[in-house]
Amino acid sequence: MTTIAPVGAAPLHSRSAIDAVFKKVAWRLIPILFLAYVVNFVDRINIGYAQLQMKQELGFTDAVYGLGAGLFFIGYFAFEVPSNLMLEKLGARITILRIMLLWGMTSAATLFVSTPVQFYIARFFLGLFEAGFFPGIMLYLTYWFPTGHRARIVALFMTAVVIAGLISGPISGWILKDMNGAYGFQGWQWMFLLEGLPSSFLGIVLYLYLDDKPKDAKWLSPAEKEIVIRNLEAEKVADVSHRHTLRHAFSDPKVYLLAFVYFTITCGGYVLSFWMPTIIRGFGVSDVLQIGLYATIPYGITAIAMILWARSSDTTLERRWHYAIPALIGSAALALTTVISGNFWLSMALLTLAAVGLVSPLPVYWAIPTAYLSQTAAAAGIAIITSIGNLSGFVSPFVIGQIKTSTGSTTLGVYLMAGVIVVGVLVLLVGVPARMVHEREET
Repeated sequence: MTTIAPVGAAPLHSRSAIDAVFKKVAWRLIPILFLAYVVNFVDRINIGYAQLQMKQELGFTDAVYGLGAGLFFIGYFAFEVPSNLMLEKLGARITILRIMLLWGMTSAATLFVSTPVQFYIARFFLGLFEAGFFPGIMLYLTYWFPTGHRARIVALFMTAVVIAGLISGPISGWILKDMNGAYGFQGWQWMFLLEGLPSSFLGIVLYLYLDDKPKDAKWLSPAEKEIVIRNLEAEKVADVSHRHTLRHAFSDPKVYLLAFVYFTITCGGYVLSFWMPTIIRGFGVSDVLQIGLYATIPYGITAIAMILWARSSDTTLERRWHYAIPALIGSAALALTTVISGNFWLSMALLTLAAVGLVSPLPVYWAIPTAYLSQTAAAAGIAIITSIGNLSGFVSPFVIGQIKTSTGSTTLGVYLMAGVIVVGVLVLLVGVPARMVHEREET
């Protein structure tokens, strides 16, 4: 990892001293942000487990479920950019508090849904209230870590996605099975309540615990603050890409190209998030608790792969092929899950390979736009990318739900999403030159 000094100036601190400070910052911030993202993603994907009961009990078709799951991302899209601009203006603490309080209460309130329209409204407002959380954290991390640290820091943070998948399966499966009928509520209703309310409580904790910027951190000494601020400022001076302004973030074609690439990889990711329980049930598993337990296998292995792959990318300062190779492997494995049948463990191996391939490139991906965009443009740019990219969360479940309702199978939909991922890889390799993402050290 390279420490960048101001142009024409010698470093004031040793590499070991600088690394020690950023390690301290990471230990302070990442665990609590990690926990917040875990509960965030559990609230986002638990609809995949709820549908194992609620579709039958409420009479929802796969098309209704797919539309409701996807409407989350329409609300998300509508408020993503405004939320991130508010964070830049008001600060991370108050913005994250607002987001987590509202999404936690909305997620819990989904237990009262009884009609398709109510389901659609609940999912839309859940997305609206949650909008800005992930891009806000991405922006927040740029306030604390220079580019050379960022892929592995983002990887540590984003392992929350796979940990959420790891714990969501067993917990959701247990609630669905063992609390079904308790006090007059169905298992899926208990699941929304017990997995939603902790988000609101954690939002209050983050408000009290976080600092908006390094200069506000009382847990850093003056010398440590200087190291953090000096490295961040030096990176801005040394990096020609930081000529970008807020206006450029909205008009730069590269921002929209990167948004499309993000859209394609998350199309595949949401196939796993929303349909993995259904896919596993298609392997011949009927018990909801067993489905949840089997779902931990892909997520557990993916957590390890994500961290190791991001470390390799940071060490080599190579981003494009670190994204492309696993994404192509994940696309192929996802398509093959529909071909292999009759062998449970081979099917699970392919599902695991698909998860590794589609999730482990994400921290590497986020090292690209956060390196390309200046601090001024980052708030809008990151939000534009995530808002457009996360429309995949609407497209993927809606398309697959419609196809499954029409054909009785998810096979054609899975093939379609696998093809979309390949297109995204080609767009990245052709449209994003190596020099744009600082693949080699030049300082």
